[in-house]
Amino acid sequence: MSATTAQAAPRPARQIHDIQGRGHISPFLGKKVTRIPGVVTATAENGFWMQGTSPDEDPGTSEGIFVFTRTRPRVTVGDEVQVSGTVNEFRPGGPKSANLSRTEIDSSSITVRRHGAPLPAPTVLGPGGRRPPGEVIDDDVRGDVEKSGKYQPGRDGLDFYESLEGMLVAVDDAVAVGPRSEFGEIPVLPAGGQGAGMRSARGGIVARAKDANPERIILDDALQPLPPMNVADRLPGRTLGVLDYSYGDYKLLVLSVPAVRGGGLTRTRTRPQRPDELAVATVALDGLDPGDPPQRFAAIADQIVTALAAPDLVTVTGLQDNSGSDDDGTVAADQTVAQLLAAISAAGGPGYDWRSIDPLDGADGGESGGNIRTGFLFRTDRGLRFVDRPGGTATAPVEAVPDGAREAALSISPGRVAPQHPAWRQARKPLAGEFRWRGRRLIAIANHWTARGADDSLYARFQPPRRPSEASHAEQAKVLAGFVRKLRRAGPGTGVIVTGGLNSYGHSRALRTLTDRTGLRDLVAELPRKERYTVISAGNGHDPDHILVNRALAELPHEIEAVRLNAEFADRVSEHDPLVLRLRTG
Repeated sequence: MSATTAQAAPRPARQIHDIQGRGHISPFLGKKVTRIPGVVTATAENGFWMQGTSPDEDPGTSEGIFVFTRTRPRVTVGDEVQVSGTVNEFRPGGPKSANLSRTEIDSSSITVRRHGAPLPAPTVLGPGGRRPPGEVIDDDVRGDVEKSGKYQPGRDGLDFYESLEGMLVAVDDAVAVGPRSEFGEIPVLPAGGQGAGMRSARGGIVARAKDANPERIILDDALQPLPPMNVADRLPGRTLGVLDYSYGDYKLLVLSVPAVRGGGLTRTRTRPQRPDELAVATVALDGLDPGDPPQRFAAIADQIVTALAAPDLVTVTGLQDNSGSDDDGTVAADQTVAQLLAAISAAGGPGYDWRSIDPLDGADGGESGGNIRTGFLFRTDRGLRFVDRPGGTATAPVEAVPDGAREAALSISPGRVAPQHPAWRQARKPLAGEFRWRGRRLIAIANHWTARGADDSLYARFQPPRRPSEASHAEQAKVLAGFVRKLRRAGPGTGVIVTGGLNSYGHSRALRTLTDRTGLRDLVAELPRKERYTVISAGNGHDPDHILVNRALAELPHEIEAVRLNAEFADRVSEHDPLVLRLRTG
């Protein structure tokens, strides 16, 4: 199906593999084909999949295809048919989308030759069958893969799954490497994960800079319901489906699925901080507002109080205004905060206080009308004190000022870092706060950088995938690094903690900028490699959340931990696992 150099017109299509060809675009695109034979393998509301029974010897050409009928087809699974129509490439999201296309026959006539024909044997993925590439999605195309002429299904995951488009595919003894999503999708590995890339200690799989884990397969519930699953849960036996592509991923549309065998994964909890330790945590609230059920507030409070052992300082992201997604001009979040503090108290927690700055309406991105923000929750009973300095507004920039020989202070506290800089357009502005902890001055900076939602998926039409967030993160890192350097010049003895959802991974240019230019140490990098994840996206474990400290704090005895509460579980209150840092200051 790939477009290469000019060639003679292809021979008339006789089989599905002729229409599919070797590549992502059919050599018969826009042409009429007649009496293409196949057996119906699955049906949908607007068409059906069929697979040929006379395969060629080339594993790079798919033997399956979708037949578009517009309305519910009159065929059933097991019907042997002949289809005539026009070859089309359907692209989810429209012609300019970064999604790959699905080869289809837009049917004009369908002849049923017999009922009850045996279905073709499925292609089994994994050990004992066809093994997907182990690391590479695509590394030999720069631009549109559909026009590149480069098609290597034995090497590139993107081409491997294209070679199975529309076919019956089986996954034996699947193990989940991510929870079932809100869209009814479950990422799995075949054969219990045998031979797969870097596995986490809890049964997931961790993405690395040069390993995107193409061995992951996404199960989809479009044709058959899928049960809730957590990481490490298994489907013993055979999961059968047809391979399709939609909105950024190849997906196995499940036709039959075994009963789930639980993997026994349990949530973890951290230990309480000792009297001489300061505990700092990150918590992502994912759009919490008063319209959420009380049970969600209670679950978040229980995580903070019980699983996180009531940290001294919690840097919060994702808290919305009092009216949630209602775009009514509201920016205050005092009611959201009051409900959260009440829930913490009801969970048996200590007294907490809150500091933040209301954003300008609609200026910080996130859900429309939500006015999402960062903030500080801090205990008031263990010696941590917030230093309030007036003047903090949505647009007023905080400055670093010297205070004594080796300490820095903030001109306003809480205060926003360069809030009018173009780097923070439609993004949350970093929030700086000044604290006192048993005679030591601390500056904490809570972050929630530009989301990655506008980035292309791994299985995008354009390779390498376009990632506009990375340019935003690089600029945001420069701005924040500049402020941290000012703090260092004003008072090198002051402890600086940079936390939150940087939405940038540990190997990224932005993280290198932030560490190289400031001397900050990314403590997440001190975790074993297989534990460096706080989010699971399509089965890949990633590390978008960070806690960085300057030299004054890095030299103190410390521990950092990712607490497994959310990312691996279907019944979660956030997509993010919290981080907890304990600094021994005594």
